[in-house]
Amino acid sequence: MSEMAVEYRIRPISVGEYHRMGELGIIKPDERVELLDGELIAMPPIGPRHGFSVRMLLRLFSARLADRAIVDVQAAVTLDDYSEPQPDVMLLALREDFYRHALPRADAPLLVVEVSESTLRYDRGRKLGAYARAGVREVWIVDLVDDRIEAFSGLREGEYCEVRTALRGESLAPSAFPEVAFAVDDILG
Repeated sequence: MSEMAVEYRIRPISVGEYHRMGELGIIKPDERVELLDGELIAMPPIGPRHGFSVRMLLRLFSARLADRAIVDVQAAVTLDDYSEPQPDVMLLALREDFYRHALPRADAPLLVVEVSESTLRYDRGRKLGAYARAGVREVWIVDLVDDRIEAFSGLREGEYCEVRTALRGESLAPSAFPEVAFAVDDILG
């Protein structure tokens, strides 16, 4: 007896369903997951180097940009109906309500920062592609594996066309604030 070929397809989860899963306790409050392209992605625990870089970015950005942008840490941004990642750090456009009534959408971040060690391939690939398709202006990947920061900007047809790499001993400024540079060594530790 021969087997019949059965085709299958993955049913994506919407942002609304994702939120409902949290409300119902299907996704636990302390569970590290994010929604990308309709799929729940389990995120690894945050290690000491990763935590250090996130705290340094928070400190540096808050000290120099708090009156010009909202500094957000490990919070969600809604990219579309099927993607709601939780970048490590974001500089959001200022709003009087501080996004009280809805999560920031893809046009709100002036800069998204992903600190990457064990997730470097995912952050550089699938996640960066989702940010580009959604129109996020600029993304930095703090590469803890190779001790550098990669800055992606210059969107064209859903892809980043400009890539800058900043190494130890150098500095990097967000495109939204070109006069405010940050030392790579301070961020990498």
